[in-house]
Amino acid sequence: MKNNRRSFLRNLGIGSGALIAGPVLGFTRAEAGVDRTGLTSGGESFVPPEVFAKRNLTTDFVVVGGGMAGVCAALSAARNGMKVVFIQNRSRLGGNASSEIRMHICGASQLNQVWRETGLLEEILLTEAAINPQRCWEMLDYVMYDKILTDPNITLLLDTSLYEAVKNGNQIESIKGYCSQTEEIYDVKAQYFADCTGDGTLAALAGADFMRGREAKSEYNEPLGLEKRDDITMGNSLLFQSTKHDKPMPFKAPTWARKYQFEDFKYRKIHSWEYGYWWIELGGLENIVNDGQKIRHDLMAVVFGVWDYIKNSGNHPESANWALSWHGTIPGKRESRRIKGVYVLTQNDVLKQENFDDRVAYGGWPLDDHLPAGMDDTSLSPFRSIPLKGPYSIPLRCLYSNSVDNLVMAGRNISVTHVALSTTRVMATCATLGQAIGTAVAFAVNNKIKVNEIVANKSKLTEYQQLLLRQDQAILNIKNSDTNDRALLATISASSETDTGKAMLVIDGINRDIADGKLHQWQADLSQGEQFLELKWKKTQDLALVELTFDTGLNRHLRLSGENGTMKNQVRGPQPETISDYEIELYLKDKLLNKIVVADNFLRKADHRFDKVKVDRVRFVAKKTHGDKLAKLFEIRCYS
Repeated sequence: MKNNRRSFLRNLGIGSGALIAGPVLGFTRAEAGVDRTGLTSGGESFVPPEVFAKRNLTTDFVVVGGGMAGVCAALSAARNGMKVVFIQNRSRLGGNASSEIRMHICGASQLNQVWRETGLLEEILLTEAAINPQRCWEMLDYVMYDKILTDPNITLLLDTSLYEAVKNGNQIESIKGYCSQTEEIYDVKAQYFADCTGDGTLAALAGADFMRGREAKSEYNEPLGLEKRDDITMGNSLLFQSTKHDKPMPFKAPTWARKYQFEDFKYRKIHSWEYGYWWIELGGLENIVNDGQKIRHDLMAVVFGVWDYIKNSGNHPESANWALSWHGTIPGKRESRRIKGVYVLTQNDVLKQENFDDRVAYGGWPLDDHLPAGMDDTSLSPFRSIPLKGPYSIPLRCLYSNSVDNLVMAGRNISVTHVALSTTRVMATCATLGQAIGTAVAFAVNNKIKVNEIVANKSKLTEYQQLLLRQDQAILNIKNSDTNDRALLATISASSETDTGKAMLVIDGINRDIADGKLHQWQADLSQGEQFLELKWKKTQDLALVELTFDTGLNRHLRLSGENGTMKNQVRGPQPETISDYEIELYLKDKLLNKIVVADNFLRKADHRFDKVKVDRVRFVAKKTHGDKLAKLFEIRCYS
């Protein structure tokens, strides 16, 4: 048994003796498996105060890292039946999107809004937009916390830092973490482990192969590769927000703030200051992980130096009534370790836009590489960005380790080169990768195979991809061909339809617009009253589930941001295209057997379960939208 361990406990002042227990999240000490050690002092037995408790947990799947990738990995696995222990080293979920860092979630919609990511990310952002018209960052934290907390299959461990991985052969057997808030040590065993830490911390502790720095051209034949490999990365950023007041708001910079002049902003535009700035970046020339404390202080010196320039240089007099309302203290990271998978995605893959057989997600952010010096050299442009012509696919082989059999990964630490990372690293893409691995683990366990065996088994690979598609994960050029979907066998009719939005489109296999110039949804005019869509079968069907996919305005951005320009043209609330009020009616020989009534829906994907019943007809009745005059439905599925 191999034990990869840091000196984490020694740094905390914890010795090698047994751990001392306190109350453990509703467990008695006996249930938690607690040891007590008597220490001798002056010839008498001494029992120290109850400081550290040890809790042993066994589960199906451990997800380490609570950013967007980790949230979606935990949710997708849990919703597919896995018991999940979800570990986050801070008190908030969301990573760079959380209220601690406040970066808006970007992705393939940078290409064209039609490529906005769906699936679990869409569910989270639709929920946030519906309940958060006030644009409060903590409400996005709340949405993710609520979805995780209310899932009965997830055990959430916040404020818990991973410090050890125990291996048995080529597999991780267990991991250990320390919770600073409750003074507990967690020892967690599982079948599978996911590294969604961004830094590849779990992979490093487990001795997995990983990469760091920028590759030479000779390694992967990348045009943007270097002549000689180096150990340099992109840097970290620290954001701030400010608010306008009805009187002048003076600002005095601290003595440690950096000083800036007009020429320092030749390549860094100060166009507004309610939210700033991604280009406040440092650390690429240092070790992003090990030098993190220094990098954070240096970034704070830049933040206050930039704000001092805005307020006091005389070049921005219109800032007189503005004052800082928030500044970050946790930098947003772009790059550190990248875990080596069975396949390494490269610049050439991104530009060729090949449809890998094992594709499970897509990206579309530009090849957006930031210069490592950042604000240490303002004479240089802070980035190089090469737009893409279209989306590219990401294969499953990039999402599991080539050296640790039960380790999967999602986020910026997946198996890509530095150049490819410059597009895959953004959070919307990372979220879809999280959904892909959570579903892959559940699929593998449920089918009694290994995740690293899915790709070689063509029938299982197709089945897995169809499951992702059914759960609203968009995959390039893959249609619904699920043989269990009884809707594909039905005759479709409707009370009315538009010239381009025909009723039959709800079973054309495509549940979104895909920039092909065609509609892929039923449309009917609600100004003429409620409208219905009907499925009929010649033979009776045993049904227990109807699934619906609605229009949620994928043609627009949907992302929380402190930047007013980014929020422009967004809808803060339910999306107007979405059908809010509807009914599902189940019939056998014209007898109504069951009616499901829904009001105030704002989600894109809705699943309705009921006791199994024999039917020969299902009617969907659209009654109202959130503002659009047309009823719009992309897809209806029926299952037994």
